[in-house]
Amino acid sequence: MTFSLFDAVVPSNLQILGVVDGLIDKAEAFAKERGMAPAELIDARLAPDMLPFGYQVKSVAEHSRGGIDGVRGGNFSPSMTPWPTDFAGLHEKISAATAALEAIDRVDFDALADKDTQFSMGEMKMPFTGAHFLLSFSQPNFYFHATTAYAILRAQGVKLGKRDFLGQLRMKR
Repeated sequence: MTFSLFDAVVPSNLQILGVVDGLIDKAEAFAKERGMAPAELIDARLAPDMLPFGYQVKSVAEHSRGGIDGVRGGNFSPSMTPWPTDFAGLHEKISAATAALEAIDRVDFDALADKDTQFSMGEMKMPFTGAHFLLSFSQPNFYFHATTAYAILRAQGVKLGKRDFLGQLRMKR
């Protein structure tokens, strides 16, 4: 079996986007059960110097769809737009990223592997190939933010287990 860039990125991103969407559902149900304002969870952090749950969810979308769009355009810069402040907006962010990934053509995506791609933030510029950017920068960030979103909810008392993070496994048929 030939393993392509598409295979290394898109199916796993879709799996974890589904997980994060489920985390939002669980957060919303938890807040409703406890009579909490949504902001109590959306603004929750693991530590004072870390960004909150809402930012983590936004970043999952940014490092999936946004990372791919960055490779297509030759440059990725982190979005400085604010994250959604309600559960519906967080769901929308994840839904848009999922729809964009589901629409990707495998052949077109694999052609991005050698595309010159730059990460830029202010004066800092880092050159990559498309594959190296997606696999060594965007994907680790994607998983970091998904894991942090999960951990924030756990720390707030939301009942989550490992299965809630794994999502829909792609098993042999």
